[in-house]
This record gives sequence, C-alpha cells and structure tokens, in this order.
Amino acid sequence: MAAVLIPSFILLLLLLLMCFLISPSLQHVSESEPLVRFKNSVKITKGDLNSWRIGTDPCGGKWFGIYCHKGLTVSGIHVTHLGLSGTINIDDLKALPNLKTVRLDNNLLSGHLPNFSKLRGLKSLMLSNNSFSGEIPQDFFKDMTRLKRLFLDHNQFVGNIPSSVMQLPNLEEIHLQYNKFTGEIPPLADTNKNLKFLDLSNNLLQGEVPESIPNRKNLITILDGNNGLCGTPLDVDCEAVEVTSTGTIGPLPPVNRPVNTKSSTVFAILLALTFLFTFFVVVGVINKRKKKKNAQFRMLDKERLSDLEALQVKVPQSTAVKRSTESSSNRGDGGSTKKGEVGGGMSDIVMVNNEKGSFGLPHLMKAAAEVLGNGSLGSAYMAVMANGLSVVVKRIRDMNKLAPEPFDVEMRRLGKLRHPNVLTPLAYHYRREEKLVVSEYMPNSSLLYVLHGDHGEYHSELTWATRLKIIKGVAQGMQYLHEEFASYDLPHGNLKSSNVLLSDTYKPVISDYAFLPFLEPNNASQTLFAYQTPEFAQKQQVSHKSDVYCLGIIVLEILTGKFPSQYGKGGTDIVQWVQSSMAEHKEDELIDPEIVNRTGSMQQMLELLRVGAACIASNPDERLDMREIVRRIEQVKS
Repeated sequence: MAAVLIPSFILLLLLLLMCFLISPSLQHVSESEPLVRFKNSVKITKGDLNSWRIGTDPCGGKWFGIYCHKGLTVSGIHVTHLGLSGTINIDDLKALPNLKTVRLDNNLLSGHLPNFSKLRGLKSLMLSNNSFSGEIPQDFFKDMTRLKRLFLDHNQFVGNIPSSVMQLPNLEEIHLQYNKFTGEIPPLADTNKNLKFLDLSNNLLQGEVPESIPNRKNLITILDGNNGLCGTPLDVDCEAVEVTSTGTIGPLPPVNRPVNTKSSTVFAILLALTFLFTFFVVVGVINKRKKKKNAQFRMLDKERLSDLEALQVKVPQSTAVKRSTESSSNRGDGGSTKKGEVGGGMSDIVMVNNEKGSFGLPHLMKAAAEVLGNGSLGSAYMAVMANGLSVVVKRIRDMNKLAPEPFDVEMRRLGKLRHPNVLTPLAYHYRREEKLVVSEYMPNSSLLYVLHGDHGEYHSELTWATRLKIIKGVAQGMQYLHEEFASYDLPHGNLKSSNVLLSDTYKPVISDYAFLPFLEPNNASQTLFAYQTPEFAQKQQVSHKSDVYCLGIIVLEILTGKFPSQYGKGGTDIVQWVQSSMAEHKEDELIDPEIVNRTGSMQQMLELLRVGAACIASNPDERLDMREIVRRIEQVKS
C-alpha cells in the first residue's frame, strides 16, 4: 500500500510544480480563446479585430482594444466604433476572471440587454450609443456590487428603471439618458454613498423625484426632458401635475406666481459689468506690459508661434508684487468649497483643487500678468498674485459641448487627479462663450520651448540623463491618465511638446489632457493633435493608440532634437525620417549630436529610439500598449 501511495504523492507534487512553472505568456494565451469566441459571435462592419488570434498573447500590446492588469491578465475590453452587431455570449467573457471594464459603446448592438450580471467583478459597463431595447429586470444589477460606472444612455430601453441599480454600494456614475424609461425614479439606497453623477434626462419618467436624490450631497443630477416629473430638484409643484385623459401625466396650466424681475435684472447688469471690468483690466495690463522691454521674454520664429499655447514666460524680479496683507488673499486654506464658492465668498472662480489655497477673479485682475501666446485651444497668460502664487490662465474657446452642471463634474474630476507628472487644474470659470482654466505655473517653460526655443540657455542642460528623465516622466503620466480615463476614446488627446511643462529640475508635467468630452466633434478634430494621426486621416477613427502615436512623436523629438512637421508648421517629417533611417540601419544618425558627443550611452539611446518607433506605426494595432511602453522605457538606464 505504501509503495503505491508514495509515487502518487510525488506525482501530485510534480503536477503542482508544473502548474506553478507555467509561463505567464501561456496563461495569457489561454485567455485568447474566449476573446476569439467573443469576436466570432459578432459581426464587424466598420473595421476589424484581426489582431485577435488564438495562440497569441492578448497582453502583448498588439491586441486592439485589450487592456491588461500589470501586463499579466486581461482587465478591459474597449471595442468601439466598429459597427458591432449580433449576440454577445456573456459566458465567453465570464472565462476572463479579472475582467473589470467592458466598453462596447458606439456600435450597432441590439436586442435585450445581455446578462452582464454574470460578470460580478465588473467595475465599468459602457454600452452607450447602441440599439439595445426592451425592459431590464428589476433585480438585474443586484449581484454587480463592484460596479462603479454604468453607461446605458442613447439606447431604446423601455419600462421602469431597475431598482437594483440604485442599490449598488460603489456606483459613482449612472448614465441612462435618451432612452424610453417610464414610471417613477427608484429611491437611492442609504448604502450608496459614492454616487456623484446621475443623468436620467430625456426619458418618459413620471411622478415625484425621491427625496433621497436632492438630499444627497455632492450629487449632480440631470432630469431635463421628463415632462411628467415633479418635485424639489425641478421646482415643479407635484400638485400642479395631473393625469390627462390619455392616461399620461402632464402639467396643469401654469400658476401665476410673482417673479422678482428687478433682482434678476440687477444681477444681470452686475454680472455684465464684472465681465467688462475684467476684460478692460486684463487688456490694460497686457498692453502696458507689452510696451516694456523684457530681456527674459523669448519666443520661437513666427511660423511656430501658433503651437505655443503652453509657452511659459519668466517674470522679471522687477515686476514681482509684494505679498498682500489682505486676509482674503492670504487665506491659502485647503478647506473644501461648494460649487460656485471660493475663499473670500467670491463666486466668479470655482475651485476644484485647494492645495495651493483659494482665490478669485479679483486676485487675478490685481496680479502682474504676462502674455504667453495663442494656440489651437485659445490664449494664455501667466499671473503672479499678491500672495506669491504664480498661475497660468487659459482662455479656452469651443468648450461648449457641456452645460454648467456636467462641465463642473468633469472639472472636479480633473481636480482630483494626483500624479507627479500630471498638472492638476486649480480652478475654472464658466461662461457660454469661453472658459477659463487656471493651473499652477511651471518655471522652466514647455518642452517645445526648451528643445527648440533658445539653444543658448537651455540646450546645454538637456543632457542624456535629463532627456531620459523627461521621457520617463511623460510616459508614466500618460499611463496614469490612460488608467484614470480608460472609458475615454482619448485619455489625453492633445499630447505634444508644447503641452509638456517642465519644473525647475526638469521634471515634466502633462497639461491640456482629457478635453475631448468638452469639445464638439468638429472642434475636437480641428484642435486636438490626436486627430492628426494616420488612423483618423484614413478611417476617421481615434483611440487610446492615437495617444500612443503622439507619445512616440515626443520620444523621437527629444532624441533627435528636431522640430516635428507633424505639429503643422515647418520642421522635419520625423516619422518618415525615423522609419526610413531604421530600414537602412542608420539609427545612429538619428540621435541628436548634442547628447551623442557628451556620453557613451549610445546603446541605451537606440533602445529608446526603438520604443519611439514602435509607437508611430501607421496601423494602431501594431503600436505598443501604454503599459508596455512604460515598462520598456523604465528598463533603459542613463
């Protein structure tokens, strides 16, 4: 008996050992099978998923729309704008144990909502802009307790809103707008403490809005386009709503109520005067300072000026403003502010990040200002306020896609970002015609200016170690943005060297990111650099891989020292030059002589050059994944 048991025990140990020794790549390959089954179950009319092949690694960075956790296991499926139709087999997706995000928006999927409730680990479910229809069972979401973001908007769902969706404890965003939901709005559960955004607009909802919704702090609610709703958030008296003869609910004739037109008129006049005063003060300051000679003000040649929206200008010591003793200017408190409120009680500037203190429009008007330039998104100037804080104020045009409430939600989301290589906005000012976005000033100008603007002062400081530091920081910041805005088509969208700002130690910080939701499609395609990628020119499509292309341009720009013609104004066609030189095995001719002659790190430079080249492939599917880019860059030593 013992003679039989011992070999069996040893055999069991060997089998367990083999399981542990299986390479991660083989485990990845096993995840390729359910993904390929999913691909084969749907029809694709506007593109392809040819990169999805059995026997290859979904986490190798070449599978279109696949995102992996630490490069080890599939965590996200983002397949949009491909004209997908057919039936989704959830059991195929259930075979992916670490799947957290499913994004299938902007396709042609129809029929009843597939049973995504089987995927209990999902954190984001995004199915916007399809043709799903029918009723959703009331208990559909009860087991999806980890869900944070739910996008079912712009479909054709009918019936009541599932009560289970309002019970989820971790849900942060609910988007059900532009469907045909009827009945009353289910109340929010007390266990749901995280909900920040609820959009139920443009449905057929009826009845009184539950008290749990208007009573919830920090919750932005949009209910427009539901004529049968009444209650506190809508300022509609439920007693003034009646059931019509057709059985629908409609409003009674309006009740004559006194309106304080005098106060409304006075408020409008005061608001107009404030804007006019602001305009003339800023123009006056700018014109006055333009007349003075400033030895430290430099700009590139005129043909490149249009790309200097992030050009930073140093303020001479002679213009420094003495620290004010006014308490309103020196508060600097980091306390939270409500929407429309800032330190000192001013409602002209909305603070979204109080780490540098609170301020308002009067502080900016009194500040010493310096014109920075005009760019594709608008003009910018730098202001040194009386409390010593230096900020950059961007006056951005064309940000008219969002109404004030959703605009506020997006800006507060940006204000919560925390990463050493991402510039977090401090505040904003909302007007229909233009928006002001206020950020901290970076003292060492933009990467564009440092690389190409004044070789006499800066170029000698751009050593190989400094350039590698900048590239690493930009890549790490981009990975963070891609994780934080995984649901966006373009997590950044406008990455170029003018939007990479440098601290006094040359630490890079990324600016002007995640603006796509603010812009109308036509404005976005004309102003964001990601729309200059080959895939948009050929197929009118952009994706996360468009950001990868933009990052590749920056990597090559830093290594070669050349101004890329891809930015639109003169310069070198850096993509064609790099690709042709590498095909002829002349990679060493691409590296900027400034760093070649001062270091013996040519091999490391060439490794980084190949990373940049892998980011600019014409086919997005052939570009590296952002996480893989960071991994390969971090392996390069200075």
